[in-house]
Amino acid sequence: MALRDFKIFRGDKNGGTMADYSTEVDKGMVVLDVIHRIQAEKAGDLAVRWNCKAGKCGSCSVEINGKPKLACMTRMNEYGEDETISIRPIKTFPIMKDLVADVSWNYEQNKKITPLQPDPTKKDKKGNYIMMQEDVDRVQEFRKCIECYLCQNVCHVLRDHDKKDQFIGPRFMIRLASLEMHPLDTADRIPATKNDYGSGLCNITRCCTDVCPEHIQITDNAIIPMKERVVDRYYDPIARLFKKLFSKNNQ
Repeated sequence: MALRDFKIFRGDKNGGTMADYSTEVDKGMVVLDVIHRIQAEKAGDLAVRWNCKAGKCGSCSVEINGKPKLACMTRMNEYGEDETISIRPIKTFPIMKDLVADVSWNYEQNKKITPLQPDPTKKDKKGNYIMMQEDVDRVQEFRKCIECYLCQNVCHVLRDHDKKDQFIGPRFMIRLASLEMHPLDTADRIPATKNDYGSGLCNITRCCTDVCPEHIQITDNAIIPMKERVVDRYYDPIARLFKKLFSKNNQ
């Protein structure tokens, strides 16, 4: 065991301070273990959100020494023994209390997206939908998302410019991509992707991909393909000419 120093944010939406704590750290402990030890021994009213403690629920997202991480997947041996570790709530969303942020905005964005609308003609005689395995594999990566919202937290459009009324963020660009690439889906979400979800605001910094604990290639496999679909629809000169000549209702 070794005595380690920590600075943990204590406060709420009205403000707060970084409180100093020192506690014993055992070999193999993760940051969430330390938070629980401080909770048990020194600060019983310290608020932290957590659930599975296995990196699969996405609940314990915090900023550790300024870097967005899952507290349950961040080992204490990543830091020097004489290093003071700071723990704050994720910055992009309002603070509820201490290390707990209000991420309900994300759930509201999710409601805006048109759900899967499968083509009924693609059923077999038994009424089951038929898909090729390669089509299943294409969208399976996006299913790994645990909704930790670390990608939303580092997105500069949301974090630095606070354009939550214009951009739904990388997590929901993933959802859009998973639906648009689904071989059974019939809905057209491209107009909404451009006009309502703000795909044009993302400038491909890849910071969302860098922090994803599930290693989803958010930028390359979701955001860029969705931006390309918007460009193909609205900005391709040949497509625009074709629409101008043959379409009665130009979008």
